[in-house]
Amino acid sequence: MIVLTNKDTGIEIGTITEVQLQFLVDQLEEESPSDTDYWLNRAELEIFKENGADPELVGLLERGMGEAEDMEVSWVRR
Repeated sequence: MIVLTNKDTGIEIGTITEVQLQFLVDQLEEESPSDTDYWLNRAELEIFKENGADPELVGLLERGMGEAEDMEVSWVRR
């Protein structure tokens, strides 16, 4: 199981699949091979949709972002 957390609030957003994680890895910039966090904004979520993102993944990220314009999200395998 892969758990996403909003690093700004410390609140767990939910779980994603390996395929959904790979989509994030492919779409977002990693600072190192061991990087497990990403900065996202609303414009990027729109790009995700255009690039064929799983609607469940986008919905999860939108809910995790709440009213904010951006967030830093981290993931961990449990």
